[in-house]
Amino acid sequence: MKLRFRQLQAFHAIIQTGTVVGAAEMLGISQPGVSNLISQLEQQTGLKLFERMHGRLTATPEAAIIHRNVDAIVRGLHQVTQTVVDLQNKQTGNLQIASQHSMSFGAMPRIIGDFKKTYPDISISFQSQYSAKIQEWVEAGIFEIGICELPKLYDTLTYYLIQIPTKIVMHHENPLGKHQVLTPELLRDENFILMGRDHTTQTQLFQAFEQAGVKLKSSIHSHLFKNLLSFVKEDMGVALVDDFAIENDLDPRFISRYFTPKIYTDMAIITSNTRPLSQLANEFLQLLQQKLACYSPKSETKAPASPQNKPYKE
Repeated sequence: MKLRFRQLQAFHAIIQTGTVVGAAEMLGISQPGVSNLISQLEQQTGLKLFERMHGRLTATPEAAIIHRNVDAIVRGLHQVTQTVVDLQNKQTGNLQIASQHSMSFGAMPRIIGDFKKTYPDISISFQSQYSAKIQEWVEAGIFEIGICELPKLYDTLTYYLIQIPTKIVMHHENPLGKHQVLTPELLRDENFILMGRDHTTQTQLFQAFEQAGVKLKSSIHSHLFKNLLSFVKEDMGVALVDDFAIENDLDPRFISRYFTPKIYTDMAIITSNTRPLSQLANEFLQLLQQKLACYSPKSETKAPASPQNKPYKE
């Protein structure tokens, strides 16, 4: 039996992403191409490799055993390839970056754009995803650098902490717009649109209201800051979002105001501490840390950003 490496790559990518769509995006090929590779692999091995459960592809016990060896092969070849490219010419190579959603719409494209000006010939793979999945990807070696919200999930990752300021956003006709700074007392009659109580910002928000002796009212929950902002634009309530969620959004239907006590989104730039970064990733990491230095917990100047100001150091 002669297995093709491309088949093993498709097999590995499906196990990492859980879907044919995710595997196709990771490998840069079509979805039918991934399906054909898996079908060929199952025919050659005579084994059923995946079961569909709740909309995702789950590895069978046989596939889990095969994956142990395939994982080492795929990762090993990737590292060899990256090493050769780096040694040949630092101007070329592949940079893999993953970011949580709010930074994916403005800040990260700008920072990546700045880096691409210095290295115009490099290939960049950028993915926007939930924070838990980003930590999983970086820990697994699928992406070299990630930006995610806390909490920390892996001891095998290095976390460079940053704290992003938040604001209250509301419909532009809300009478509370006359205040430049809002408090729990001023917001006692407002309906909040929340990320979920386990989210770090919402935990802090509930604590602020409890300490003020004010009951926080809420009837809508979502999973993205951008979704919260969309509900606000429809005048369905107020929301607490981080600065990156509202930067460059010039929609006149909403306004933002400061909130006291101050609340920050606890985030981190993450890398693996079990495998070395490529030279390219090392240089991007330095640029990323420089651009986001004002958000370090050790920074003395945490100037809050506004939609008119780029929320990172130029």
